[in-house]
Amino acid sequence: MTDDLSLAAEFPPASREDWLKLVRSALKDRPFERLTAKTYDGIPIEPLYGRATGAHPIAARRGPWAVQARVDHPDPAIANAEALHELANGATGLTLVFAGSIGAYGHGLPGDAKSVARALEGVHLDAIAIELQTAEPTRDAADHVAALIKSRGHAPGAVNIRFGHDAIGAHSLTGTLPIPYRDLMPRFAEHVGSLAKLGFRSPLTAADGRIVHNAGGSEVQELAYSLAVAVAYLRALEGSGIPLDDARGMIEFRLSADADQFLTVAKFRALRALWARVEQACGLTPRPAFISADTAWRMMTRRDPWVNMLRTTIAAFSAGIGGADALTVLPFTSPIGLPDRFARRVARNAQLLLLEESNIARVADPTAGSGGIEALTENLCRAAWALFQEIEQAGGAPAALEKGLIQDKVAKVRAEHEAATAHRKDVLTGTTDYPNLGETDVQVLDIKPVPLGQPVANFKYPPLQPIRLAEPFERLRDASDRMLAKSGARPKIFLANLGTLAEFTPRASFAKTFFEAGGIEAVTNDGFKNRDEMNAAFKASGAKLACLCSSDAIYEREAADTAQALKQASAAHIFLAGRPKDADVLKAAGVGTFIFAGCDVLATLKAAHDILGIRE
Repeated sequence: MTDDLSLAAEFPPASREDWLKLVRSALKDRPFERLTAKTYDGIPIEPLYGRATGAHPIAARRGPWAVQARVDHPDPAIANAEALHELANGATGLTLVFAGSIGAYGHGLPGDAKSVARALEGVHLDAIAIELQTAEPTRDAADHVAALIKSRGHAPGAVNIRFGHDAIGAHSLTGTLPIPYRDLMPRFAEHVGSLAKLGFRSPLTAADGRIVHNAGGSEVQELAYSLAVAVAYLRALEGSGIPLDDARGMIEFRLSADADQFLTVAKFRALRALWARVEQACGLTPRPAFISADTAWRMMTRRDPWVNMLRTTIAAFSAGIGGADALTVLPFTSPIGLPDRFARRVARNAQLLLLEESNIARVADPTAGSGGIEALTENLCRAAWALFQEIEQAGGAPAALEKGLIQDKVAKVRAEHEAATAHRKDVLTGTTDYPNLGETDVQVLDIKPVPLGQPVANFKYPPLQPIRLAEPFERLRDASDRMLAKSGARPKIFLANLGTLAEFTPRASFAKTFFEAGGIEAVTNDGFKNRDEMNAAFKASGAKLACLCSSDAIYEREAADTAQALKQASAAHIFLAGRPKDADVLKAAGVGTFIFAGCDVLATLKAAHDILGIRE
């Protein structure tokens, strides 16, 4: 016997207007617009979307993406052992990261022929996907790989090797040029064309938007830059005599995937739609572009690095849902040093779990028709196309870079990102919020960063260099660690908790997280019977700083007298958690700084370090 049970049968149908009535009631006549967020490109994100009508899936990857494992150890023999281990344990592709490339982050393979051959010894080049990430000093590595394929008797057209030549990206990373772009691009096209003449059919060039994302740019800037670079390569290849239909097949795109799930999904979808528009403008019938993804560098943290596992998993999921054809996950210890085998296994298995257990690759473009994702995709397309047109009006990507147009726009957004992180509007769990001063060290390989030679710099322009948003906070923590190692104690702040547990706990918890984000240990307590007991506890704590923590009602009655008492007890500086109405009275009583949600946390912590005489 079966029962037909409709869970919604006894409820009236809900409309958008019904939802709006509930929202108005909850907001108590405050403006509805307060629920609308905005991206760093000014794109609105509404709180509720209906189903998108007339939406169609965007043509993209069919089946699983290539699970790429990073090969970046500077010793080719060790790199080879790691590559074989990755392939034996589930990786379906290798990303050969050469020193100085956009995704190297301080390490990487040497680019000489001997090193390339040793790193790929025993690797079945015709059975896996291989991606090359080269820099200007290691660009010949691609030729060495091509020669290795020939020496092993493989047909160039039968191997899946994406050579990734990216002259614009390589030079923009350093901001240097040996010759002007007008002379460089024909040579670039000639080099790429020589690989095509050998019979290679995989993408030979890369329009790599990661450089913009790494430098702090927005989603729209990353898309517009990628599109402009791809068009520059199309022009160069066509100018060297390669038909446009063949030239477009020589280009792959590379994007960063970060922990903003919806924006990442929409960004990957938007790139496909934008490239299809370029193909149409060229008189070509659109074909799905090849897009590879790397999890983002700028979101990674050295502190509480275990949280990086969560960030990279969200990023990998988003790239997979967005239709990435290949994906490389940064091991969670990458900001600390060269990752060991455990960290690499976690990075690899995150992808395998998404593919084999979550089965997210079984549906093509699963977010098609979602009102929110479709709206984001369309808005990203419109904004990125407008910026792409601005870059084209400036003479194309090379000219726009030489003029600093792209760098200026990226720098503005980077400053906004840094400000949002400093004010904890954008949270980096484990670093800016919920820090753990007692965290244990993780293991990385004892390998020093690879020293890089100076590039030929006959012409210079502003570089697009990578950042991590956590770095300013990490420097404060490093200073605290040095003090601990030298003196046996960290810098401290005494929490002057007033009233009952219920009255001071919320702000005491806030203050503890606030100060420990800068490596200043919070000495807390369960409150005090009287002011003499508090002063005695303050003196016994060894702290030079103090922070009042309680409710506004308690502050009104006790904060001024307590601040004066702490001053008399030799507190070097007094903070107060909250924004009380009588701030001027409290300042006169000795409160030097008010801390609250939305204040400049980083500047406040730096000032506290200065008061304590701590130098980064």
